[in-house]
Amino acid sequence: MQFDLDVDRRKFFASLGGAAAVAAMAHEARAEALEDYMAKQLDDPEQQDAAPEKFPTVAELEAQNSSRATRRGVGDVFTGRAGKVSKLEPMPAKPTLQDFFRLRFSTVNHVLQSANRAMKTGMTEEIVLACLLHDVSQSLIKVDHGWWGAQLFEPYVPEKVTFAIRYHQALRFYPDHQAGYEYPDLYKRMFGVDYEPPEHIQAAYKFARNHKWYMEPRLVTVNDLYAFEPGVTVELEKFTDIIGRHFKQPKEGLGHDNSPVAHMWRSMIIPDTPL
Repeated sequence: MQFDLDVDRRKFFASLGGAAAVAAMAHEARAEALEDYMAKQLDDPEQQDAAPEKFPTVAELEAQNSSRATRRGVGDVFTGRAGKVSKLEPMPAKPTLQDFFRLRFSTVNHVLQSANRAMKTGMTEEIVLACLLHDVSQSLIKVDHGWWGAQLFEPYVPEKVTFAIRYHQALRFYPDHQAGYEYPDLYKRMFGVDYEPPEHIQAAYKFARNHKWYMEPRLVTVNDLYAFEPGVTVELEKFTDIIGRHFKQPKEGLGHDNSPVAHMWRSMIIPDTPL
């Protein structure tokens, strides 16, 4: 996306719900959003220099729920950001992980850049893979996506990878200054400035914090990018070897291997099925 005016990328992405939300938008929707954002700037050119951002409260966000057409936790493959869903390309007869990246997953740019950062900072292949997979379950469902994501991948990846995916969800709400992780402004916008994680998140954090694999999910949060890296384009092929070494692709194809999670993959393959 090119910016013709002096647009603050961070503020623009934040206005749309963050980098992950932008990554899930079609190119036309991004262009329309950018045009609208720049139009507002022209109407009020001093708005970028206004007072510091005021984050919403939990109560203010809850008050918006009754005006929404869908719940905030619905998976991206089941909803449309412009009021209608787009036509999906059919999946191959024996879908691979790469096919889901190409045809179904919605947070692709975000996870590719996170995995790229993990690779550049010398993380283990398991951490790189966890970064590559940590948010893709949001195509299926957003709420508790760490647990959903870990379950989605459990039959196919090492246990450390699923541990990292599961517990990154809880750890992201708790800064670890020594590890280099600070609480992101994005969460103040998404959850409310006065948000307190629910009990299951608090319990998961305490469990992971005292676990021998604590650094696995923590390093996912450290390498989790909340805005695009300017000028950086990452291709999935960069991680082909890591996927080949650590992801057990079923010969029948994902969704057709009769695993305990095959139905989750099928839900993304055929999301237009009414029952």
